[in-house]
Amino acid sequence: MNRHEARKKALQILFSLDINDMQPIHEMEHLDEHVKKDAFLNMLVNGVVHYKAEIDAMISAKLKNWSLDRIASVEKAILRIAVYEMQYVDDIPISVSINEAIELANTFGDEQSGKFINGVLSRINE
Repeated sequence: MNRHEARKKALQILFSLDINDMQPIHEMEHLDEHVKKDAFLNMLVNGVVHYKAEIDAMISAKLKNWSLDRIASVEKAILRIAVYEMQYVDDIPISVSINEAIELANTFGDEQSGKFINGVLSRINE
């Protein structure tokens, strides 16, 4: 699985965790064996879960006229993945993390999601 596919799968897992209030281990049990063994996917999911409070604080600090609770679960999961990569993964350029997040938002969100994600991540990157 390439990193783009791993991000898509991580988005699905983190979205499910967010709306169902589940632990990552329970969600990961339902995956195919080759997906379970993907190191990048596991790093993303476990990293976002581990640093969720810090990531949410970073996102909340850069929101304008929004609160984290008002953000749709899809966009929230995308932001969490991107912020995790930007803050805690050294071998991924920040521009790649932002571009991947915008692409995920354009694919899985509504017509304004990409612009919203770009705006928030750009403020975090300042």
